[in-house]
Amino acid sequence: IDILVGNIPATAYETFVQISKELPNVRFVPSIETQFSNKSKENVTLFCKKFDLAIPKTKIFYNTEKGYKYLKEKASYPQIIKRSYGPSNYGGYFVHKANNFQEAKKLLDEKKYNPIYTQNAIDLKDSGDIRVMLIGHKPICAFWRYSGKNQWITNTSQGGSMSYENVPMNALELAVKASKAAKAEYWACDIAICAKTGKAYILECATAFAAFPYIRDWICQYLMWDFSKGKFQKPTIPMYSWVELGKINSSLLRTMRHISFSRYKPSCDGTWYIQEKNDKFDMQLAQESSPNDVPASIAPEELPIKESLLSNQNQHSDFNATKINFNEASLTELMSLYAMDEELAVELKTYLENNIVTDCSDLLELESIDEQMLKSWDSNIADMRIDINCANEETLKKINGIGSKIAKIIMEYKKRHGNFHTLEELTNIDGIGKRKLAQIKSRLKIGE
Repeated sequence: IDILVGNIPATAYETFVQISKELPNVRFVPSIETQFSNKSKENVTLFCKKFDLAIPKTKIFYNTEKGYKYLKEKASYPQIIKRSYGPSNYGGYFVHKANNFQEAKKLLDEKKYNPIYTQNAIDLKDSGDIRVMLIGHKPICAFWRYSGKNQWITNTSQGGSMSYENVPMNALELAVKASKAAKAEYWACDIAICAKTGKAYILECATAFAAFPYIRDWICQYLMWDFSKGKFQKPTIPMYSWVELGKINSSLLRTMRHISFSRYKPSCDGTWYIQEKNDKFDMQLAQESSPNDVPASIAPEELPIKESLLSNQNQHSDFNATKINFNEASLTELMSLYAMDEELAVELKTYLENNIVTDCSDLLELESIDEQMLKSWDSNIADMRIDINCANEETLKKINGIGSKIAKIIMEYKKRHGNFHTLEELTNIDGIGKRKLAQIKSRLKIGE
């Protein structure tokens, strides 16, 4: 098995975490890291806080008494109370609005939600929120969802309505930032716009979302582009194309397949303005947050948790944000890097077919990459040095400074003498002196 494709059920997330550890060479799509938010509302909150993504003020309590105390003494109303566990809000049927403490307590006494997951209600602009769908970190569909008459919840399954018009740019930018942080092949966000300030807040985000068949086709086309390292054609989906598609009757949209758009080729004048190097477009400014500061596994003694729950050491999932190794990265992961576009990502994958990158400076051979770009990626890149004891001849000869002849000599030496204990032992090989060792030493390692 090289690739496993599919959303993991929320109840099976921890099981698949263990499965992925037993299958280190299998690529999960979406990755276990990307699907972290699918497990629970609590994980959505951890994800957003860790990557500095705007969310409503949220409190989570495993101790019911402390939760009630907060709701009675400190909470501002109305509060939005949700069932935490599950990949979505199930059509809004497990999302509740409490206008005062009495309503909140009555609700929780009846529902017995554990943990208590409660958020400050956002005064929604136009009584609606926004669903944004993305493929490859680019918005491909976005629409307003408005609450029905005498309703506050916006889900269409409960009488809400939709509109594809006038989706604000800050909602799209926030969704792009979340998608890049999650390194998601495909992604969806529910976003609220504050009526008073116009600020965008993430309400939900996940890889599991309902979509028309043509959107599922686009996802499959994108995955084939990613898996083939750019050899298959990537779908071209212009910004705001959803506005025109939204004018088609929804019953017809549910049957449409194979919708495609031609790629825009600017005229001479258009090229001058669109390709202007100094231009800064808002969508290009969305970049992945630092993955170094990942959510720590919170031990039970640090939680406001009842003694009966102390035996359960797995209340929270670890969020192990991975750094990028160019030699192993997918096109989706490459495109989460700042200023990386599809053409450069494909060019990089083509370069890596005949080269092993052990240091980012190797990429300066590519005309499209400069030192400033490498500097912006620095905190997101993994240690790419090659373990000389694990490498085969094919890998060694692709490393800058080694080549076919020296790679063959190194493999013959290993066959006769066994594994290296120090890199300095390389000088025992004819053809590798101190100068050559100094040239290649920084590209190799022994063990982890």
